[in-house]
Order: sequence, then C-alpha cells, then structure tokens
Amino acid sequence: MSEIKDLKPTCVWRNFDALTQVPRPSGHLDKVHQFLLDFAKRAGVEAYVDKAKNVVMKKPATKGMENRKTVILQAHMDMVPQKAPESKHNFETDPIETWIDGEWVKAKNTTLGADNGMGVAAILAVMEDKNLKHGPIEGLITADEETGMFGANDLPEGELDGDILMNLDSETWGKFVIGSAGGVDITAELDYKEVPTDATDKAVKVTLSGLRGGHSGLEIHEGRGNANKLMVRLVHEAICELDARLATWHGGNMRNAIPFKAEVVLTLPKENIPALQEMVADWKEEFIQEYKDIESGIELTAEEVETPATQVPEAIQDNLIDAIYACHNGVMRMIPSIPTVVETSSNLAIIDIESGKASFKILARSSNESMKAYIGETLQSCFNMAGMKVTFSGSYGGWDPNPDSEVLDLLMKLYKEQNNEEGIVQVDHAGLECSIILGKYPHLDVVSFGPTIRSPHTSTERCLISTVEPFWNLLKKVLEEVPTK
Repeated sequence: MSEIKDLKPTCVWRNFDALTQVPRPSGHLDKVHQFLLDFAKRAGVEAYVDKAKNVVMKKPATKGMENRKTVILQAHMDMVPQKAPESKHNFETDPIETWIDGEWVKAKNTTLGADNGMGVAAILAVMEDKNLKHGPIEGLITADEETGMFGANDLPEGELDGDILMNLDSETWGKFVIGSAGGVDITAELDYKEVPTDATDKAVKVTLSGLRGGHSGLEIHEGRGNANKLMVRLVHEAICELDARLATWHGGNMRNAIPFKAEVVLTLPKENIPALQEMVADWKEEFIQEYKDIESGIELTAEEVETPATQVPEAIQDNLIDAIYACHNGVMRMIPSIPTVVETSSNLAIIDIESGKASFKILARSSNESMKAYIGETLQSCFNMAGMKVTFSGSYGGWDPNPDSEVLDLLMKLYKEQNNEEGIVQVDHAGLECSIILGKYPHLDVVSFGPTIRSPHTSTERCLISTVEPFWNLLKKVLEEVPTK
C-alpha cells in the first residue's frame, strides 16, 4: 500500500508526512517547535523561536538574485484536534494516522492537519531545496492560529524584512485570496448555586451526534446543523411538556468548528420517561427531515443514567434556555457588493453547563468592522438579558483587498501559463492571519493560495492529491520570478 511520503512531489509530501508524526494541537507546540528547529539545522538555514512562539526561518538569496524583493512564506504550525466519537486518539501524544483514499489523503477518524500542515510542508521544501533559484526568503510559521491567532497577534514588529507575504493557508487550488473577514471571540458566563434534585426524579442523558460539523468560516453558509441549536428545541419542549429540569449541558469543543455533538442530562418524573423517549424519537425524525439535503448521519438517543444530586435552578435554567434559543447562529449578511461571499456570521460553538457554572463560547466574523461590532452587540444583548457576563477577546480586523497587488498579477500570469485557464481572485469569510501581520507590516504586498483541502476542522478533513504538485510548481515559479526591489 502506498504511503503519502511517496506521493509527488516527494519534497512536499515527505515533509508533510514527517509533520503528521509530531503532535501539535493548538496550545501544545513544544514538540513541533523542536521538530522545526531540528529541520532547519539539518537544512542549513537560520531559525529561531520568537517571543510570540512563532518559528522564523531565513534563507539567503541564491547567487545573482540578491536584488530581488524579500518574500515571506507564512503558514501556521498548530492543528485543530477533532476526532470521530469512536476514536481513542490522543492529540497531545499520538501521531496522525494517514491513508490514501483514491484521489484524497485522509486521516483515520481524526483531523488530518493539512490545515495548515501543507503550507508548513511547502515552506520546509523551499528551505531545504538546494537547486531552487530565489531571492531572500523568510519563513514565518505561526503559533496557535486556530485558537485566537496568538502567534500573529504577538508577532514582534521589526522582526521581518520582507516585501511580499505569501500566506499558504487557502484551501481551494486555483483561487487566490486577497481579503478575509475579521473576527472576535465572545464568551458569556454565569455562576449559579445548584439546587437539590427532587428525590423521586430520574435522569436521562440525551445525545445528539452524527452532524457534519465543519469550519465556521468556510462552511457556515452551507446551513449545516449546529448541535447546540438543535438540542435546545428538544430541551425546551421537554421542560415545558414533561416537567424536565436541566442538570448538565456539554456541546461543541472548538470556537471555529461548527459543533457536531451535544449531550444534556435532564431530570424528570419517572412516569414521564417513556414520553421523553418518544419525544426524542420524534425530534430525530424532524431533524432528519429538515436536514435531509445537508446532513446524512443524524443520531438522537436517550438513555437513563444515574440521577445527579443537584441541578440548575429553575429560573436560571429558563434564562439559559431562552438565551440559547435566541442566540444568533449562522449567516447574518452576505457582502452586498459580492453577494456570493458571507460578510457577517456567528457560530454558537461551545456550551458547558455544570457544577454551578454556565459558559457559552462564540466566534463572530465579519469583513465589515461596523457589522462585526453590531453582531457582537447583538450577542451581548441576548446574553445580558439572561443575566450572563459577556467578555470579548482575540479581536482581529479584516484584510482589505488590494486588487492592484503586484504579486497577485504575477501569480495570475504564471497560473494561466501553467494551467491554460484563468485563476480566480476572491475574498474569504474565513479569517486569515494576513490582516494582523499587515497591521504590523503595512507595506507588505499580500496574497494567499494553497492546494485543495476539504472539511477542515472535522474528522473527515482531506487533501486532494492532484492539486499539491501544481501548487508546488507555481510556488517555485513565482519565487524564481519575484521582481527586483
């Protein structure tokens, strides 16, 4: 059976294969730091970890090309740790198990890490290539992009000397991104004093699973099911009709991933359990019908569990359920001038209610700063009415398009020569680090591109093999033809 390190071009796939063997979930980057520093030493290029925990590599120009503009190649080292329910994978210790499925490279029941491991692998391939002709190159491999773009946010000013930034974190081959949305993390919290569960009540755990999940920027417009927003409909009805009470709620695990699973524990009179089981069956059929053209694996189950000693106070419970129901989720507005691209959205990503603490976490995105503020205020107002404390963090601005980009023109020219077709220029709703880096280095000429990756942030993430070689060939060609200073 073929291994991914044997795919073409081997210089990229071999480096990606090596990267998959290094655990690198966001927030746990010591091992990948050492991997990258060891690689640079072997390749004979300068490398260091900066104060923001980014890895910076620098490769001097090949002879005769010292007068070319300096190019920064940029990607992020961390990956989203999502796995299928049956997976026992430990992202902090275990390598990713990859396999070839026809045209695609996939992982076994986990995220693949092609987002953004393919970009990192391409940077490493450039750094070790002794035959490639190029001007001065800087590799910027940023830390913790997936959890708040911390590496880009804390990037020191004056550290880089580049004139051009090529971000390698786009996920459709043939599309060249020149703008992206900004975003902000919104957290709503409430502390409460638990109350005793009625001694005669029983408990049922309701589990909603099998949704596709997905990237809350790239796939938010597809209308995929959000496990938290679906679950609240059943919980609300159970409270109203069956005297149920909420004990715990756990749904979602990443701000930038559409939640594909949610679990709640409800307490209720024993005689109402059959009615709850029937209600669960009815809602399962309702959800399947509503999402028949989008979701194919919806599961909704109920099982009796040990009755918890305490539960959420009734008034607090009702306020929290109202807030979940009222919380905006999904697309708010498309870009008026580009109606095929999402402008503003939010993702009710994580809900945790247990042990006297309720916490909701949302990532709101917009390419319009006033609309980003508006959706933030909308969500804050919703949660304030439930008595929750709302905080904003990790805010980053959008990346304003520059249609007169010199490097974009060069890439479009070379892409057409290579593929006998025009490339597509677009603005993405997904956040890229380009806007933050531009804030520190405003003179940069910036574009983003990469091979085709589908379903990032899910256990079905995959990379289209046939797009990696042309991506690599274009990257090499543009480095050879970078204009002079």
